[in-house]
Amino acid sequence: MRRRATVVLSVLLAACGPGEPAGESGTAPAPGPATGSAYALPAGAPDRFSFGAEASDARVALWDIDVKPDGEGLPAGSGTVPEGAAVYAANCVVCHGATGTEGPYDVLVGPAEWEEWPDAPRTVGGYWPYATTLFDYIRRAMPQLTPGTLTADETYAVVAYILNLNGIVGDDAVMDPETLPAVAMPARDRFVADDRQGGPEVR
Repeated sequence: MRRRATVVLSVLLAACGPGEPAGESGTAPAPGPATGSAYALPAGAPDRFSFGAEASDARVALWDIDVKPDGEGLPAGSGTVPEGAAVYAANCVVCHGATGTEGPYDVLVGPAEWEEWPDAPRTVGGYWPYATTLFDYIRRAMPQLTPGTLTADETYAVVAYILNLNGIVGDDAVMDPETLPAVAMPARDRFVADDRQGGPEVR
């Protein structure tokens, strides 16, 4: 199977590069023992193809958006609970329900203790240990069909709203790079540091 895939790839690469045509019949070039592959590239084909672009600092910055538990990586901006309600209604309600409890996809709201699992869903209020993780996840993956389209302000706002629905922050809460990491999540102390060692003595 691997040999067949290599042959197909070699043929495709030969077809992509400039050079002599494969022939009037459209058949692939004859095997070329000098190349070490099943099919030789046409005469004059380049060693590499000119597509793609170098990963500049600016391009890397577009993807380097992770947010750590202590808030490192959070962008400038802010959002309120009422603003988040509007963002939620426009982008989230169809998947998570009007109050975050209905679904049909992940239930976001609920304080269920771990002892009630697996029957109770792992909600933001009952499971997530860091509020900053909520921002990070929404920023990367939500809304489901158009991830990355929410602005920083909209993301802060919808995070504030979801935290408010879970009873974690008040109606007047404002989330920003300073206030969000300071939110005390109910499940924070339910997690412990993984201090296991590798090898046969894993604790």
